[in-house]
Amino acid sequence: MSDSYSKLMKRPHLGASRMLGYALTAHDYETWESASAVWQARLTPEENAALAWAAMKALDADQGLMVAETVLTGAGMPLPTFFRPMSDAAFWASIANPDEIDAYALACVRAMAPHRQTAFLDYMKEQVAA
Repeated sequence: MSDSYSKLMKRPHLGASRMLGYALTAHDYETWESASAVWQARLTPEENAALAWAAMKALDADQGLMVAETVLTGAGMPLPTFFRPMSDAAFWASIANPDEIDAYALACVRAMAPHRQTAFLDYMKEQVAA
C-alpha cells in the first residue's frame, strides 16, 4: 500500500490522534486538558465514549476506579488560595462539575457586600452582551 494511513483518515480523526501524541509527549495537566477539549470538538460523543472505554480497559481495576471517581465526582471544595486567587479559582473551575460551579458562584455572590454584588452583576451583563 503506497498511501500512508494518515492520508486515509478523516480530518477530525487526524487532529484528534495528533493531539493524543502531543499530550503523551508533554504529559502535563494543561496538555491533557487541551486534549479533552480537542476531542470534544472533533469527535462524536460515541467516539469519545469508545476512546474512554479503551483507555479504561488499559487500566487495572483500582486505577480505573480512581480515574472514574476523579472524573465523575467533580473537584470538591476549592482549596484556600494564598498568592494567586484568580488563577487558583480558574483552575478549580476548570475541574469542577457544573453543579459545583453553580453552587459556589451563587454562594460567593450572596456573600458579597451589596455594592459589590451590583458591580459584579453589571460586569457579568457586559460579559454576556459581548
